[in-house]
Amino acid sequence: MKSALVTGANKSIGFEVARQLAQQGVYVYLGSRNLENGIAAVNKLKAEGLSNVESIQLDITDDDSVKEARAEIGKKTEALDILINNAGIYGGYPQSALDSTIDQFKTAYDANVFGVVRVTQAFIDLLKKSPEPRIVNVSSSQGSITLHSDPSYRYYDYKGVVYLSSKSAMNMYAVVLAYELRDSNFKVNAVCPGYTKTDFNGHRGPGSVETAGMRIIKYALIDQSGPTGKFFSEENNPETGEVPW
Repeated sequence: MKSALVTGANKSIGFEVARQLAQQGVYVYLGSRNLENGIAAVNKLKAEGLSNVESIQLDITDDDSVKEARAEIGKKTEALDILINNAGIYGGYPQSALDSTIDQFKTAYDANVFGVVRVTQAFIDLLKKSPEPRIVNVSSSQGSITLHSDPSYRYYDYKGVVYLSSKSAMNMYAVVLAYELRDSNFKVNAVCPGYTKTDFNGHRGPGSVETAGMRIIKYALIDQSGPTGKFFSEENNPETGEVPW
């Protein structure tokens, strides 16, 4: 049975990703900053008949928490097949280039960039023991500099400098990571789930968590002929999914 770690998995898109992976027969560790919330999420999935799920306390902004989560999962499995870096924050409002505070940037980057780095580096040894390791960074088309330079882009006027720049930085991490792992069986991609109705955006998004989850697990389950080092947003490119950085 394949195994996966999903960060920020106790609610919204992360929870749906965990559910869909479990439905595909993957053993899923649900990373949750608050363990009680994680346990509640696991109990909900078990009530649906999904027994291949487990809660792990994991605060991606805390070095010790990440190390403890790695140690705990390492006691349970010799290899990790899938890492979904889903946890993240928006960073508050407003997000003007001239008025956003340094603290806003630090807080958002600690989760959206440094958190991804912390978790990836902590679990890379377990991932390397998988015959077909997969890393998916849950990104946003909002992190595409190319799209945000194009007035025809559907979200061109949605300019939040803190969140957008943090996702751009996370995307570059995915590019470099994929490059460094290019001679291995790793597949590393950035995936935008689309503008989804969740707590993250005050339930303003039109998309469903079910669709968002499908878009993400698609790249968590690709075979060796699949892409690596790419950026996908099916919302913005329904034909091939790939969008520019």
